[in-house]
Amino acid sequence: MVREAEHAQTRADFIHKLSIAQKEINESVYWLDLLASTDYLTPDQATSLQADAIELLKILTAIIKTTKSSLKN
Repeated sequence: MVREAEHAQTRADFIHKLSIAQKEINESVYWLDLLASTDYLTPDQATSLQADAIELLKILTAIIKTTKSSLKN
């Protein structure tokens, strides 16, 4: 969805596509939690992947907020 957002037709379309990507990474965090709790991932793997996913979530959230605020101006 992030790649699709790069070619969004409008800013609203851009926000919509990034919002979907935000939901997807949030779901990925959930699945990583499950994989960690079932010992499918080592603690180091889980920590690293979860940190990366949360960082992506923060980045997407910041981009969405910034874009929404620029629409108001």
